[in-house]
Amino acid sequence: MGLLFPLGLLALAAVLVPLVIHLARRHVYAPLEFAALRWLRAKVRPRQRIRFDEWPLLLVRLLLLAALALLLARPVLHGSAADTHAVTAVAPGLDGAALRGADRSGDWRWLAPGFPPLHAATPATPQPLASLLRELDRQLPAGTPLTVYVPDPLPGLDAQRPRLSRSVRWQPVPVTPTGTQDTQPRLPQLQPGGGEADAGSVQVLDALQRAWSGQALAAQRAPDSAPEAGQIGVWLSPAPLPDAWQAWLQQGGTVLLATPGSADHARWSTALRDADDAPLLEQRAVGEGRLLRFTAALSPSALPALREADLPRRLLSVLAPAAAPQRAVAATQAPLTGALAPRPVPRDLVPWLLVLIVVLFALERMMATARRREVGA
Repeated sequence: MGLLFPLGLLALAAVLVPLVIHLARRHVYAPLEFAALRWLRAKVRPRQRIRFDEWPLLLVRLLLLAALALLLARPVLHGSAADTHAVTAVAPGLDGAALRGADRSGDWRWLAPGFPPLHAATPATPQPLASLLRELDRQLPAGTPLTVYVPDPLPGLDAQRPRLSRSVRWQPVPVTPTGTQDTQPRLPQLQPGGGEADAGSVQVLDALQRAWSGQALAAQRAPDSAPEAGQIGVWLSPAPLPDAWQAWLQQGGTVLLATPGSADHARWSTALRDADDAPLLEQRAVGEGRLLRFTAALSPSALPALREADLPRRLLSVLAPAAAPQRAVAATQAPLTGALAPRPVPRDLVPWLLVLIVVLFALERMMATARRREVGA
């Protein structure tokens, strides 16, 4: 047995209260004088001993206070036998009733927050299945068999396959996907602006655009007109961004500065490095958007990394990273094993202690009221 709050045992000092009360309420023997007692032989006066009147009542009161102090300490019992009955979890979106069939005695649950029973309403909001699997694995006692029914293809992929502390009976159920998955990377469209610029910089930008989409670089946009949604604005001038471009950037746009600006106090982070591990492209957040700049002028003499064959691909991964896949074959996403086993949950003894306290209190009241009736009689 263990205690969650050992300091609660300090309440055991309250057992001194009934001891003091019982000692103070002992019977007092009043002396009674008789005549001619002076001729009697004096006897040795016996020593007084501590006596407890109504010691059964005192014992019950002491036990009641000790039980209350133990209740404050929150006793728990370690090493008790855990309930390792089999558990079956069904991902939302599947027909749980059809999967369960005639099984009415098994523990069937939805793979949803709180893991409600299968007869409850189907959870409407989808949740990451991998996170829910890890949570369910931590809640179930070690050794509990677990069966999981998931849709195939499996949506809501995590960064990696979940790793659990137990082997899972993985049951993919074929379903028809409700939407299409675009696994192709979005090809960015550079939208220059800012007026006249160095011809070498325009040639580099045009070569990048042709390497990505096979199309030529778009014509420049007027300074008072911001790029369209989905485009990447390229500001060619060393002058500050106009108000229209600033507002578009604040609302989530991406602007690439083609010319290195003057030093500022903003905090820039390196977004791309060259083959020599030198910074090539820097970025910082502006509102909901992103501002990027090259560390030197867009020319092979200032930026030797422009001659690298894989520069367009690396730059594309920064400007328009490929979207992470949203679905996969469910059989390939079966959980791995090797996670730490969940610690056994101790059994809470508070309910049993409350029953004991109620019984002791009723016994104390019965003995106390019986004693008062005897005194009154």
